[in-house]
Amino acid sequence: MSKRSLGAKRAAGVSLALAGALILSACSSGGGGGDGEGNGEEESAAPEELATISFGTAEDSQGPAEPVEGAESGGTVTVLQQTSPDHLDPAQIYVSHESNIARLIHRGLTAVHLDNDGAYTVVGDLATDSGQVSDDGRTWTYTLKDDIYFNDGSPITSADLRHTFERQFAPFIAQGPTYVQQWLAGTEGVDYRDLLPDGPYEGDHLPDSILETPDEKTVVFHFDEPQNDLPYALAIAGYAVVSEEGDTRERYDQEPLTSGPYQIDEYRPGRSMTLTRNEHWDPATDPARNAYPDRFEISFGHSQEDSTARLMADNGDDQTAMTFNNGLDAGNGPTVMEDPQYRERLVDGFQPYVAQLAINLDRVTDPTVREAIVQAVPLNGVLNAYGGSIGGEYAGGLLSPLLPGYDADYDPFGKLANPRGDAERARELLEEADAVGYELNYVHNTVPEDTEAAVAIADALEAAGFEVNRSEVPPETYYDTIGVVDSGYDIYRSSWGHDWLSAATVIPPQFDGRQIQDGASNYSHLNDEHVNSEIDRIRRIPDAAEAAAEWAELAAHIQEELIPGVPTFYYRQTVMHGSRIGGAVFNDDIGSVDMNRIYVIP
Repeated sequence: MSKRSLGAKRAAGVSLALAGALILSACSSGGGGGDGEGNGEEESAAPEELATISFGTAEDSQGPAEPVEGAESGGTVTVLQQTSPDHLDPAQIYVSHESNIARLIHRGLTAVHLDNDGAYTVVGDLATDSGQVSDDGRTWTYTLKDDIYFNDGSPITSADLRHTFERQFAPFIAQGPTYVQQWLAGTEGVDYRDLLPDGPYEGDHLPDSILETPDEKTVVFHFDEPQNDLPYALAIAGYAVVSEEGDTRERYDQEPLTSGPYQIDEYRPGRSMTLTRNEHWDPATDPARNAYPDRFEISFGHSQEDSTARLMADNGDDQTAMTFNNGLDAGNGPTVMEDPQYRERLVDGFQPYVAQLAINLDRVTDPTVREAIVQAVPLNGVLNAYGGSIGGEYAGGLLSPLLPGYDADYDPFGKLANPRGDAERARELLEEADAVGYELNYVHNTVPEDTEAAVAIADALEAAGFEVNRSEVPPETYYDTIGVVDSGYDIYRSSWGHDWLSAATVIPPQFDGRQIQDGASNYSHLNDEHVNSEIDRIRRIPDAAEAAAEWAELAAHIQEELIPGVPTFYYRQTVMHGSRIGGAVFNDDIGSVDMNRIYVIP
């Protein structure tokens, strides 16, 4: 998932350092294990510099976006993607391949802008600034800009923003982020959907004491507790604006109105998508998007091997091609990384995601059996499937190297020291639990990397004494499949990325037992009273450094005592582009190339 994905702030204008290994160079190789030998002794890539995140002022939020040096408008960018988006309705978007497309077609109240100096700022997007805060963080006020429109020419007003947030309470919205809904409802033991069970579709609305729109230009959020991360949360693709008049409910997911610089000209699910210019987008209102290309021709179904080979060849239209999400494949990766003719066409860095093998605690109830799974899983077999050190580095814990609270030496089960897995110890644990031959239903998706990793995991589990039944589903429906509470599966991959630089966007979404429902992200179905109460307590801590330490301690408790899964690797992303793509830089906020800065070289 994406969650895509940075940190606790106090008030507008306050900077926060991005902790951890933020690789800002275009070609740094980085990377830890996954070389097939798995000695676990390679060092993590060191940070090259410390980036900063700040909340922007009204001046920062004015458009147009600062020009990229040497950029020219025009041309067509070809995008080679593996997976087709399952959702285009912003409220249903919460995975990276959908979020990256959403950044071209949708706008929200705020956005995260990467400038020419490498600085990240939360700016007002549809709003005039990143937000005006009062009542010690409990009230946030946003004023809409002039001359903002949907692609059908209708103006964007506060009524559309009210509708955007109210419809997220409706039952059919099941896949997107839930932060703002939960904050509006209150954080302790409240099912947010009870606040507005049918959304706005039966004529009901949230009271003004919760969400207020006193005029066409003003949106006011009222929370029971301080929510000083709100400007960053509102920059998530899942909170982009939806037209009140144009809302077609479930059908909006395939034919949405757009507010960004591009509109959907044609979409053939699973095959291709064409984005063309939205003539009603005014660059003078947009500080975050340059929108140099005239169109994007996106095609789906490209394996990493295919996209890498085409970009290496750099022929014809592939000279103006790139990927948003396809990394280098394991076979060609080392050649590409080492050959100077390719290196200048690479961008790379850490992604916010931690790959895990989730364990369904409703079905695998014995913690000793769960620890046996942990001991058996081979980190090297998993990471090798995703490109070895090009794809990531071995994970010891639940927190990404980008997060405050991350500890590079944390290794509670000795997985970093022995990334091949320990079948002998796993079998001892199964014998201790009288569970040799324990049957595990394992579902994965059909992407080659996931299939290869699944084979390595299944073989290791079987060598340890488990019986494994593997099933596979298409990637387009994978998260929908594992998001069903009564899925019938015991283990499955669940990659999670922070939504901003705080473990508050990692621990609660994955491990708050009060969030267990179909479509939610607690894939292990962990429901522990201590964890739930600690989540509520830590959320109230105003000091970011103190909160980070407490989140790390809670993460350790979850991993060591409750064992809801196996962290396997921290994602890195190395993407390649054609020789006529300019302006390509890695964006740490989205964990990929910044598609809002690229241009076609004539």
